[in-house]
Amino acid sequence: QVQLVESGGGLVQAGGSLRLSCAASGSIFINGNTMGWYRQAPGKQRELVAIINSETSINYARSVKGRFTISGANAKKLALQMNSLKPEDTAVYFCNAIAGTRTYWGQGTQVTVSS
Repeated sequence: QVQLVESGGGLVQAGGSLRLSCAASGSIFINGNTMGWYRQAPGKQRELVAIINSETSINYARSVKGRFTISGANAKKLALQMNSLKPEDTAVYFCNAIAGTRTYWGQGTQVTVSS
């Protein structure tokens, strides 16, 4: 059984930065596994923010490309560095990982960007 716990969310003004972190109870952040960050804004469906399989296999949503950086494909924690934040980035951010045939989700951390 694997548990994921996000941290680092909070309130920040537009243009600011935040670093989200996801800690796992087991060794799941390993090269070859699929790991990523998703977000869900009020009244909207959950969407992919960034996904990583290895340090050379990374994809970002068009809306965050160039501003966000995902890391931790083979580390103790999965991180999401968010720079140049915009009000439209406001959402609950979720950590996700796939190991074998199982998918794991964290409880989410709130990110609010003021204008």
